[in-house]
Amino acid sequence: MKKYKTLKELIAIDSPTGYTTNACKYIYDLLKSYGYNPVYTNKGAVKCALGANPKVAIAAHVDTLGAIVSKINDDGTLGFSLLGGLSVTGAEGEYVKIITHKEKIYTGTILLNNPSTHSNRNKESIKRSIETMHIRVDEEVYTKEDVEALGINVGDIICVDVKYQELKSGYIKSRFLDNKAGCYVLFELARRLKKKGKEVPVEIFFSNYEEVGHGGTVGYSEGIEELLVIDMGVLGDDCQGNEVSCSICAKDSTGPYDYEFRKKLVNLSIKNKIPHKVDVYPFYGSDGSAALRAGNDFRVGLIGMGVAASHGTERTHIKGIEATIDLCMAYIKSIK
Repeated sequence: MKKYKTLKELIAIDSPTGYTTNACKYIYDLLKSYGYNPVYTNKGAVKCALGANPKVAIAAHVDTLGAIVSKINDDGTLGFSLLGGLSVTGAEGEYVKIITHKEKIYTGTILLNNPSTHSNRNKESIKRSIETMHIRVDEEVYTKEDVEALGINVGDIICVDVKYQELKSGYIKSRFLDNKAGCYVLFELARRLKKKGKEVPVEIFFSNYEEVGHGGTVGYSEGIEELLVIDMGVLGDDCQGNEVSCSICAKDSTGPYDYEFRKKLVNLSIKNKIPHKVDVYPFYGSDGSAALRAGNDFRVGLIGMGVAASHGTERTHIKGIEATIDLCMAYIKSIK
């Protein structure tokens, strides 16, 4: 199995939405090492032209789900507020890092209030929510003052452990494949085109606020006509996508994507024998829909590798990642 080194390295860099500087620097430095000249937008996103006068943007988002300290409880535990749509039921029992204002890191665990089965007869029936849960800090703290003495305060960032694994079967499982697997696709486009010595009228764009709805709204270069968004393909009872194919989204909860663009992507998949599924995502929005709501005059398409258990302990397959890269390369080749 191919080792997805840059995917693993990017996933290891904590980047909950609003705390993406380190991950964006990794992207910037990686593209520089490939021989490109990336730039930061004013909002801290990274964009990079793969040739002169780009008229196509291909985008993915580097920000992930997470949480933020919202309260220090009297017993020395932490209340928290969500950054993006982190599933609290899926996060129960997960290890976290707490990053203070001075960048000191403490560890902890997301738990139900009164979490011991031996002291809480109703543990299994309690609804999980931020009101019924807390973060236990791995330090000897018993009071609010004990926590404050560590330098932990309201507003500190909480990052969930990723648990990245590459398996011999070709599966990759980790938190935040949504959407760092999409970022990996952009890395590979840049690397492979540079290796071939090809310049193309394409800009790759790494947004950093997608999980809160405004990552893809601004920052693109002038002259962009089409925006192809790479994000996770939804798997579920009402979807036909799978982990070994590239999903092509016809419509999500914000509305349909450009019909002619979608037809082009489907036809390219058929012509090049790329495993693909066309789908409608019932509860989903993307940087593409954000770009359209912001008034950008783009034709927008959305594709991505199928990702199981989205916003939880996710999984995809190298076949789905490679199918997405192949469709992007076929699309780039088709640009006139």
